[in-house]
Amino acid sequence: MPPTDTTTSTADGPASQEATVHRFAVGLLPLLAEADLLDSPAGWGAVPTPAGPFRLEPVRPGRDLELLTGWMNDPEVAAYWELGGSPAVTEAHLRAQLDGDGHSIPCLGFLDGGPMSYWEIYRADLDPVSRHYPARSHDTGIHLLIGDGTNRGRGLGTTLLRAVTELVFDNRPRCTRIIAEPDIRNTPSVSAFMNAGFRYSTEIELPEKRAALMIRERALRNLL
Repeated sequence: MPPTDTTTSTADGPASQEATVHRFAVGLLPLLAEADLLDSPAGWGAVPTPAGPFRLEPVRPGRDLELLTGWMNDPEVAAYWELGGSPAVTEAHLRAQLDGDGHSIPCLGFLDGGPMSYWEIYRADLDPVSRHYPARSHDTGIHLLIGDGTNRGRGLGTTLLRAVTELVFDNRPRCTRIIAEPDIRNTPSVSAFMNAGFRYSTEIELPEKRAALMIRERALRNLL
């Protein structure tokens, strides 16, 4: 990431060598923190899929709140996310991440140029979920929902999970595993993860649900 201001000063010592001092604007600090925690999903770019190019873009509440509120109030989504209600409910959920320490980044998923899914890419080893399984450093977690009902039941979940797996492994070299913890009752979601190369590890009891712990290993990424 380029600095916003560069000045040159003379270094101490007999050679009087010049040293470059970089000053970063305060506004860049959240991006630097994000880069350290999640290697900047904003810059991951697109990946080709059979349904068209897919990319992740961090949520901007001013632009995306109305769309996400509509998705959260879809009965199929609300049954598992439990975020139905006014825009304030959705905004509070987003703000907890956007104003937090940066270990979770809420994103829109764009397929062939249009927003059609919501994702949370998070550092599982820094999340409370790490207390429920033997976490490894830089484990990356995934939450997702497909927002428009017309896009469900067509195998897109598997397609998109494969795409996001590639994005994570390509852009997070320190990550050796991707994990997910869908509600054990949500059999279509569990099936989509398994079809995308995740293995079912065990059931875990989380405060808000009983979940299937799904794991995708970097070492096995080329077996699909």
